[in-house]
Amino acid sequence: MFEWLQRYLFAQGLAPHGYCLLWDPRLIWTHVLADAFIAAAYFSIPVALWLFLKRRKDVEAGWILGLFATFILACGTTHVLSILVLWVPVYGLEGAVKALTAVVSIVTAIVLWPMLPKLVALPSPRQLQLALDQLKAEVVERERAEEMLRQSQKLQAVGQLSAGIAHDFNNLLTVISGNLERALRVTTEQPQVTRSLNNALLASERAATLTNQLLAFARKQPLTRNAVDLNAVVRDIMALLERTMGENVAVHVDLAEDLPTVELDRNQLESAILNIALNARDAMNGIGDLTVTTQASADGEVALSIGDTGCGMADETLARATEPFFTTKPVGSGTGLGLSQVYGFVTQTGGRLIFESRPGTGTIVRLLFAESADG
Repeated sequence: MFEWLQRYLFAQGLAPHGYCLLWDPRLIWTHVLADAFIAAAYFSIPVALWLFLKRRKDVEAGWILGLFATFILACGTTHVLSILVLWVPVYGLEGAVKALTAVVSIVTAIVLWPMLPKLVALPSPRQLQLALDQLKAEVVERERAEEMLRQSQKLQAVGQLSAGIAHDFNNLLTVISGNLERALRVTTEQPQVTRSLNNALLASERAATLTNQLLAFARKQPLTRNAVDLNAVVRDIMALLERTMGENVAVHVDLAEDLPTVELDRNQLESAILNIALNARDAMNGIGDLTVTTQASADGEVALSIGDTGCGMADETLARATEPFFTTKPVGSGTGLGLSQVYGFVTQTGGRLIFESRPGTGTIVRLLFAESADG
């Protein structure tokens, strides 16, 4: 058996392939160089695949790449033998290598075709990048939602605390105010005492206003809801608004026609508009433009927007704008309850409060309410 195999692989009496080319140097070296370059390229591919599999051990079905590398290696060997048989007639060995290459190629093809759908389904780098970008966006959105939830829970906790304190303090103020008024009635002939009692009564009224603001933020104050035309509210409050803003602030109005009515407390709405306008005046240092607009949306909401040309708010300030007692004004210039009262009123009414602001571009505060049932 061994002798037969030896005679087959290394047959005697055969002419080398160069004889068929008449030993023409041009033909000989064309075949040598071509087969040498092809063999070198073929041999480099299995090395590259081996390095790839070594570094990417997570690749599934890596054995298919190994089988493909074996096929490529066998193809390279056939080209090496093509060079050898130009001088040494080992056609049997060349045929055996080609037969082995044929077997490996058939096996590779048989295995590769069923795997083709899975290989085609593999995501491209662009698809992977798009998926990564989407995942990053979802993470950012989730973090934003979690931050909003924490902020809402914090405001709810502060609101509950504020409501409890405000109720108890309001009861005390009722007693104090009642007794001050009673004392005033019996001390009309003592100017100094009367003046002191009036000052005390004025202070108690201011304190009552603060408690009402706390109750508004906590959404605990009683509301009288009626169908209200936002355009009519803006027109009626314009004179007061212009006086409040001062001579150096231009007030502009842009009211939508055929605006649906909304269900809310008109007095609380007027107070909210004034609170926002006062913040806008301070943000503009008393000089600029204040714009009040109304608009109805297709999803059944009516918007009242108040915009200014002031300094705007950074993200950190914007996140805390409705917190009670938070203010960027100097000490003694504000209680920090204005926007918190607006937030409480809008939320208790079932509406939404939206801020649009960037440093240096001014601020727009939008109050959005649902249309009333009768439109």
